[in-house]
Amino acid sequence: MHTMIPGIQSLALPNDQDASGRSFGPEEREALDQVLASGTLTSTKGTFVTRLEKDFARRIGAKHAFACASGSAAIHVAIAALDLEPGDEVVTTPITDMGALSPILYQAAIPVFADVDPLTCNVTAGTIAAALSERTRAIIVTHLFGNPCEMEAIVALAQERGIPLIEDCAQAYGTTYARRHVGTFGTIGCFSLQQGKHITCGEGGIVVTDDDQVARRMYLFINKAWGYGDANPDHYFLALNYRLSELQGAVAYAQLQKLDRNVAVRRERAAELTERLRLVPGIGTPIVPAPGVHTYWKYAIRIDDKVYPGGPPAFAKLLRDSNVTSAPRYIQKPSFMCEVFQKRRTFGKSEFPFSIARPEAVDYRIERFPGTIEGLAHVLVLPINERYTQEHVRYVADAIASTAQELAVQGG
Repeated sequence: MHTMIPGIQSLALPNDQDASGRSFGPEEREALDQVLASGTLTSTKGTFVTRLEKDFARRIGAKHAFACASGSAAIHVAIAALDLEPGDEVVTTPITDMGALSPILYQAAIPVFADVDPLTCNVTAGTIAAALSERTRAIIVTHLFGNPCEMEAIVALAQERGIPLIEDCAQAYGTTYARRHVGTFGTIGCFSLQQGKHITCGEGGIVVTDDDQVARRMYLFINKAWGYGDANPDHYFLALNYRLSELQGAVAYAQLQKLDRNVAVRRERAAELTERLRLVPGIGTPIVPAPGVHTYWKYAIRIDDKVYPGGPPAFAKLLRDSNVTSAPRYIQKPSFMCEVFQKRRTFGKSEFPFSIARPEAVDYRIERFPGTIEGLAHVLVLPINERYTQEHVRYVADAIASTAQELAVQGG
């Protein structure tokens, strides 16, 4: 039976699902008070959402930024802005949240999955290229855990083929590649303000672009395609109400002022954890592309199951005894193995848009994705947030080292 770390009392780790792991303070309360005092809670008449948008665009070097209702909404806004035809294909990653995939189907397009690098769980230019076809109309890259994809090669591929590039930066605030913020390499960048992100207002999203025409369509899609401020406004096309409220905007704006510090703390704590785990055999720490800056939404390690019998699940089970939560595999199965894809459960019994897809595009057999299989089999995702101290890092590192020693003994 696993016991607590010898000589160390159990330590409660900050949790980003409550105040212990969040950076809320008087700034957020003051902003909320201002909104309530104004009596204007809608962003069409208020000021905080507009301030959030302008400040965010300035910080990452984008021409346009628009807030929306969630990270999933951000992806939907991006896909809708490209005005795809039914059956058009969007190449994306199989290691992502369903909220990044369902918008593709809602726009009647077909998610086509690219395999990933098993060491980073990110797509690469090579895996994307293998998934392209004459019907590819967009590429989505996800900077998983805050670790940037290798953008130089991916951008070159997208430009060579003339395919719009969308960056899913939901987990990648402050992440850069070659000193440039992710989200600004492609046509559109998408961010999330959900509870567990670097900054949050509970639910929310942000989309950015430098393209004026794309910006216009994104703005309209967030607003039911109603042309606010136009000489003769109308509902120009099918769209939704994806607006962020002023209450959310106030919290998000106050949180944005804390982003640089939050990111700096995460990076410092992650560097300390990496150093402490460096000599633990069979543990692989995050691999960051040379010109990239990782901002650690989570801290993902790789477990060698030849060294530690049972791999990540066995590791996670023993870590729980030391009050260290972790997520083996990150997601339990590749996204395309979920029923919505395997059983084509979309609109009634129509199976649309799968019903109009190329057979090769919807070939979701798991054996076609060896990198995904290997990556998920070995990854163990550890929490980290801006409230972590050096003491928390030492505790987590010691718990991992103790667990490693125990599993190695069992394997021997």
